[in-house]
Amino acid sequence: MMEGMVLKLPYFHFQFQFQFINPNRCISSSPFLRFRNRRFSSPFSVSASASTAKEPDDFHINSLSLGHTTRPDFPILHQDVNGSKLVYLDNAATSQKPIAVLKALQNYYEAYNSNVHRGIHSLSAKATDEYERARKKVASFINAGEAKEIVFTRNATEAINLVAYSWGLANLKSEDEIILTVAEHHSAIVPWQLVAERTGAVLKFVNLGENDVPNLKELKEMFSTKTKLVVTHHVSNVLASVHPIEEIVGLAHRFGAKVLVDACQSVPHMVVDVQAIGADFLVASSHKMCGPTGIGFLYGKIDLLSAMPPFLGGGEMISDVFLDHSTFAQPPSRFEAGTPAIGEAIGLGAAIDYLSGIGMQKIHSYEEELANYLYENLRVVPNIRIYGPAPTAHVQRAALCSFNIGDIHPTDIATFLDQQHGVAIRSGHHCAQPLHRALGVSSSARVSLYLYNTKEDVDYFIQALNDTVSFFNSFK
Repeated sequence: MMEGMVLKLPYFHFQFQFQFINPNRCISSSPFLRFRNRRFSSPFSVSASASTAKEPDDFHINSLSLGHTTRPDFPILHQDVNGSKLVYLDNAATSQKPIAVLKALQNYYEAYNSNVHRGIHSLSAKATDEYERARKKVASFINAGEAKEIVFTRNATEAINLVAYSWGLANLKSEDEIILTVAEHHSAIVPWQLVAERTGAVLKFVNLGENDVPNLKELKEMFSTKTKLVVTHHVSNVLASVHPIEEIVGLAHRFGAKVLVDACQSVPHMVVDVQAIGADFLVASSHKMCGPTGIGFLYGKIDLLSAMPPFLGGGEMISDVFLDHSTFAQPPSRFEAGTPAIGEAIGLGAAIDYLSGIGMQKIHSYEEELANYLYENLRVVPNIRIYGPAPTAHVQRAALCSFNIGDIHPTDIATFLDQQHGVAIRSGHHCAQPLHRALGVSSSARVSLYLYNTKEDVDYFIQALNDTVSFFNSFK
């Protein structure tokens, strides 16, 4: 087992003179960045002729990638961290927020902050309109049949718990079976463990097959008349694999089972059409799709939501309250007890406007190109193991890679990259301990990209990673 070596590394402040060609690209006065006695080529350097022959206005917008054109919209990306330019590659954990979202939040709190659904005055009416408009935006974004199929929650975790405690406790009984995979996020496993303890239902897990992905053949063989629910990710936050959701849903429905899809790693990155997928429930989080933290959503087919009892009790979710009983509102209000995250919902609506303005297919195509570029450059690092399938003409990977390099602990890699190079990646088990055990490791390092990342970011990361590996190998 690899043990983490926590280092307190010396701080080096690098000083460079940059000539800005456009808001997204800069040129170093030196073609090399220096770290101690090491040198590696700067991903920002260009030839001298290029630096003098082109003026900002000469760069045609069509020659720039989506990452270059969107970077100015994200203020947080334009800063130094530990003396180096920030390269943010932790997008599977959370995304950064564009100016449009920041302004939407500020405008709500400055101009019409008020509680929703509870007042007839102008501020309350406007807040209510904007809150419900955000719900309609979510519904349209994933092509839900109607807005009332969208329930706002604190996050995707709460959305899964809502289904578990409302639908699960009301519909599952002893020996009923729930199919999951070992690659699920903890948020998609733990709630069903708790429900199984209370109902006697049985959890069945699909193991990994070829290329470190859940074995689809094994999944198909698990179905029986006892199967009541399938809980599965759309895109793995560790393996970068894309599950054939429509095929799984079709098979589940033939056995009369429901399907809950964890779409946290797909909704921000590709076109997701819940009607085409046919899923009964689908969850996602705002903060992974350029929106604020503290809000997510549950999509549920309206007939299912209408038959489900409340998850939490309190204000807003009631129809009438008497001393001996209460009656409850129709969905989605039934599942939104108390004052909701109003500003956050409005911010999520602004994030959807931003993503829709670019186009989800455009984002997906660009990220697919980035994903292949990342994988091809990362796989040649000596002694590396990248988890999940290799990209091919028929196998698509999300724009992330989880990996280990020899016996270097992932946390040491992430710490060195941050402290010495300003590169933000993630290390740990990524809320997927069963998956890491199945892979034979306790943790991994993970680099994950989004629409505002560029190939230059990948180049810089690879160079910094090689420098990191050289540093730790020097102790052997």
